[in-house]
Amino acid sequence: MIKTRRIGYATFETPDLERQIDYYVHIFGLSLADREKNRAFLSTRLGQQAVVLERGEEARCTRIAFEADDDLAAMAKALSANNIAAARKSGLTPAVSEVLSFADPKGTEIEVFTSSTPAPVDTTPNGFSVIKLGHLAFNVADIQKVTTFYQDVLGFRVSDWRSDFFVFMRCGPDHHTVNFASHGPHQKMHHIAFEVKDWAEIQRACDFLGRHNYHLIWGPGRHIIGHNVFIYHRNPDGQIMELYCELDQMKDESFGYFEPRPWHQDQPQRPKVWPADTLGSYWGGRAPPGFGD
Repeated sequence: MIKTRRIGYATFETPDLERQIDYYVHIFGLSLADREKNRAFLSTRLGQQAVVLERGEEARCTRIAFEADDDLAAMAKALSANNIAAARKSGLTPAVSEVLSFADPKGTEIEVFTSSTPAPVDTTPNGFSVIKLGHLAFNVADIQKVTTFYQDVLGFRVSDWRSDFFVFMRCGPDHHTVNFASHGPHQKMHHIAFEVKDWAEIQRACDFLGRHNYHLIWGPGRHIIGHNVFIYHRNPDGQIMELYCELDQMKDESFGYFEPRPWHQDQPQRPKVWPADTLGSYWGGRAPPGFGD
């Protein structure tokens, strides 16, 4: 089993590369760390690589990169023992020299790396600042198969279920690094989530996005599962973007519960199965129509 520690970056294809670069830099506040003809590498202002953009025929997530604490040869051997084909690749991004690449059950390419080189800190003024890429969410056809893969192969732990159709999984202290929902036979990315430092930064983002005609589709609110404060909008490719803060954390796995917070329904708040009718937010009820698709 691979000992995954954190999400590194995600790779997205886009039919309009220039438009997406402009959005991520001038609206979303990432830094353009490097550029090729058909690819762009974006990092947070603190230098952590977060997004790779590639020119493609449709907007989609093609790869997710995770950092692990074992060497690539040992991980390749472990994958081979589980009949998972993997390839070592080098020179894919300026931040990561070598990865181990293989596919998950829903067809997304997984890139595992063991070290990365940060980009220079960017102090250029911007509307709001994201701290890191936090998580990605997907609609999947076989949620049990995908969940088992992320547990048995990548070392993820289940944080919570909503009934039997929505799972939240972690590889570090954050409540979730990936989450998967089963809403039918189709498979696609649902949203991309970035952490900001606090509620004040969420408010700054609301004003800045609105001023540039990026209107919220849900929020501000506080989720009940995970308890993060959130807002959602769509980027120019139509992908749902989440900004959040105050996500639950399990800082010591041996305790088996999340850090106590005044908004928790249970004390201590342990991983559990939530009812199917659990509201999407303490502050405003369910998600708007069509949001889950």
